[in-house]
Amino acid sequence: MIYELRRYTLRPGRRETLLSLFEREFVETQEAVGIDVIGQFRDLDDPDAFPWIRAFPDMAARKAALTAFYTGPAWQAHREAANATMIDSTDVLLLRPAGGRLPRWDRPPLGSGEATSSLWVATIYHVGPGFEAFFADEVAPLLAAGGTPPVACFATEHAENTYPLLPVRTGEEVFVWFARFEREADERVVDVPALAQRLTAPPRRLRLTPTPRSTLR
Repeated sequence: MIYELRRYTLRPGRRETLLSLFEREFVETQEAVGIDVIGQFRDLDDPDAFPWIRAFPDMAARKAALTAFYTGPAWQAHREAANATMIDSTDVLLLRPAGGRLPRWDRPPLGSGEATSSLWVATIYHVGPGFEAFFADEVAPLLAAGGTPPVACFATEHAENTYPLLPVRTGEEVFVWFARFEREADERVVDVPALAQRLTAPPRRLRLTPTPRSTLR
């Protein structure tokens, strides 16, 4: 599978506008052309950000699905409204699985206002060679012992972007791992001193709460 971790920078105060539009118009319409819309979130530390995750079977399928969606009726009808909420939509990591698996819940129906108290934390590391094995052997056990077991891990997918109309970040090597807590109050941060020598930039933590129709809950 090929994953995209997308994080849009929005115009101030426009997040709820985009979330409402996205969950009404862009979930089933993406899935209809073969895009797996996995999770949508509010960023607890940035009210003007919209992070979300989608996936594809492979890069060829990604090209076909994105072409179908972005030339299709749903995007054509609502793209101006969506783009009007955004300042930037190019913060996109193209990823491949590197351990574990994101659990899925049933998607609530259209119009659902169902709330979830869970907190997802995505930690993004910039890394050098050999980091995946180091994380699995030395870091993950310490995180689990500290009450923050990694649920799923991902690493940079270096395949050529098959849909260049949507840029992705290139020229960097990242490792992303996700943790889930039942509620924000349960969040833990585990210090792993050995990480410092393995990272090429400061880590980035995204503290995320699922939107009503996210299948990550």
